[in-house]
Amino acid sequence: MVKHQPLQVYERQLCLSCLTGIYGCRWKRYQRSHDDSSKWECSWFFLLCCSFLLLLVWSYFWLEARNDYNEFNWLLYNRSAVWKDGTVPILATTLTGFTYTAFLMILALCHIVLGQQLNLYWIHKIVVLAILLTTITGVVSIDDFWQDEWDIVIISLQFTGPFLHIGALAVVTALGWVIAGQVVRVERSRLQVVMLVIYVSLLLVLYLVPLFISSPCITDRSKLGPRPAVIGRRGAPMLAPEHTIMSFSKALQQKVTALEADVTISLDGVPFLMRDRTLRRTTNVDKLFPARQDHDASFFNWTEIRSLNAGLWFLRDDPYWTVQYMSEKDRNRTANQTVCSLAELLRLAARTNRSVIFSLRRPPAQHPRHQLWVSDALKVIQRSSILPEQVMWTPDWYRKKVRAAVPLLQQTSDEKLPVAELKERGISTLTLHYSQARAQDIRQFSGSNVSVNVYPVNEPWLYSLMWCSGVQSVSSDAPHILKKVPNPVWIMSADEYGLIWITSDLISVAIVMGIFIFQNYHLIRWKMSGMRSYNPEQVMLSAVVRRPSRDVNLMKEKLIFSEINNGVGSTDEFSVFTGNGLDTYSCDDIMTPARQATKL
Repeated sequence: MVKHQPLQVYERQLCLSCLTGIYGCRWKRYQRSHDDSSKWECSWFFLLCCSFLLLLVWSYFWLEARNDYNEFNWLLYNRSAVWKDGTVPILATTLTGFTYTAFLMILALCHIVLGQQLNLYWIHKIVVLAILLTTITGVVSIDDFWQDEWDIVIISLQFTGPFLHIGALAVVTALGWVIAGQVVRVERSRLQVVMLVIYVSLLLVLYLVPLFISSPCITDRSKLGPRPAVIGRRGAPMLAPEHTIMSFSKALQQKVTALEADVTISLDGVPFLMRDRTLRRTTNVDKLFPARQDHDASFFNWTEIRSLNAGLWFLRDDPYWTVQYMSEKDRNRTANQTVCSLAELLRLAARTNRSVIFSLRRPPAQHPRHQLWVSDALKVIQRSSILPEQVMWTPDWYRKKVRAAVPLLQQTSDEKLPVAELKERGISTLTLHYSQARAQDIRQFSGSNVSVNVYPVNEPWLYSLMWCSGVQSVSSDAPHILKKVPNPVWIMSADEYGLIWITSDLISVAIVMGIFIFQNYHLIRWKMSGMRSYNPEQVMLSAVVRRPSRDVNLMKEKLIFSEINNGVGSTDEFSVFTGNGLDTYSCDDIMTPARQATKL
């Protein structure tokens, strides 16, 4: 009796089933194919790559823009007149979209490595397209609404550049396995050449990128200047309501060297501290003066301003997500804060021997103190107990008059001017936004005895970068965070970085060459042996049909299950594979002449 064996032994491949099922909803064996992906599916893979790369840049932007989250929310408030943390929905959607596209990218690369068709499920296509369009809309909106913030990307690259280079080199080196597999499998030589040229060009660019990386932190430790002084910008607004006595007291507890404030002149000529044009955001003016809540803050007299509460908003809005960490005593104290005057700030600074730097906002043209605003501020300084040299005067208006009235005031400017002009105006300190603080300019100013103060600096990485650049001080909303940075986050000499760079390149070259040699070795071994090992997923009834019909799919499924039900052969199988396809025979079907004679 002749024993017939099944044509093929099918093994469960759960990993492959999950890959094809999640990516293309192809959970069944007969739905898979090793045919080349269609141009349509390749186009969707290209869109997936674009979405992933764009989201990668978008995520990096928001990661580094953390230094200015409060500035972003403040700009939103000025447009909508409603305080809300606009970064929360942006960060949530960005994280979700990036995780989703990254997962699909990993699945797609696994498909390519395993030789499976790229067949993205239609739901994934819709989501990827929605993510791409949403991200593009976000980029365009930020470019229109917050265009200056793109500078943070260029600045942050000075700090993260060396590490991003190593990370990108590791990723592209790992992709060598995918590229090498495709190159040795593709039969069209022109496509092989194109793939190799693109991949090798990308590697060469990455190998040479460090030639263009310039960072202040790549320097000898002996050249590192003293730790920059930290100035409490509006006090410590992350720990207490901004521009209040409590906020400045919290800043002093963090060992700041100076206090910074924004000053406005009231209707009766009293300088007080207020950042906004109106009192609506930081006081309860909507409760006490509802009809005037949108009026300019300078059109309130000091008695009215002093009657407002300047702390309840902090407990209500929690602008920095820090209220939950406050003690009950601090919460009660916060709830009773009032608007602070310039005189109160100067008395506090004099008592604690700290300097004060402030910017003065000129009242509107119809204001009664429109021409007397500088005189009002000077009178408060002269009447206070603070030493004139502890006050840093920023406004450029009537600077000669100010110098004549109080000669010992420290003249500062927030305008980046040539050194000669700064000397002519008697300016000894520059207060610059971090986007204007270039390392070479800072060295030039320092060499001419002009100190540089940079604002706003809230993150350790930016503080480290400014430290390595040589700034003398920084203005920060987070002095409690910078207090914990005793040294730059990282610093290395040019020789150390060169060694890391060359070592990384050499390791990458060795790995890439090893991958290509290994892949070619297996290809040559397969060709020499004349045998090709097929896994069960490669057995298709219609290998030439790229898109099988429903009837053919049903026939494949019935054949598979009928073979499984008939039994599974093991050691008696012997397969002979030809160059044109797959021919499988059982041991009983292949007989020697002696066996044929015996059977007869």
